[in-house]
Amino acid sequence: MTATRRSGGFLVMRPFDDGWRCLILRAYRNWDLPKGMPEQDENLLQTALRETTEETGLMDLELPWGEEFRETEPYGKGKVVRVYLALSRIGEVVLPVNAQLGRPEHHEFRWVALSQARQLLLQRFWPMLDWAEGVAGEGEI
Repeated sequence: MTATRRSGGFLVMRPFDDGWRCLILRAYRNWDLPKGMPEQDENLLQTALRETTEETGLMDLELPWGEEFRETEPYGKGKVVRVYLALSRIGEVVLPVNAQLGRPEHHEFRWVALSQARQLLLQRFWPMLDWAEGVAGEGEI
């Protein structure tokens, strides 16, 4: 299956006292990462930054692991999500109202350990969790 639609997003990591956690968002029953479709003349990294800010209010994201990414296998009519790894040291997550929807895009957020994220996220994101574990390790940035 060839990708017909691409989206960009982040696996947002934050160090807590008990280790690394990642940010996941819930829309209805589904847990997801902050992501979305590119706007005109926007590359997927720019999309990931914009969508993460729009969906979570987080603005001070860092890319200490570079611009490397992982992509999902095509799903749902050929959609592929390109996921980058970001560090969020500061900032409160908010779920702002989406002007087009008239409500927030997501109902809930959680900072969870990568092992817990694996239990909540769809299997297509598991390779990204494995990658994050390998890249972030247990060390402090």
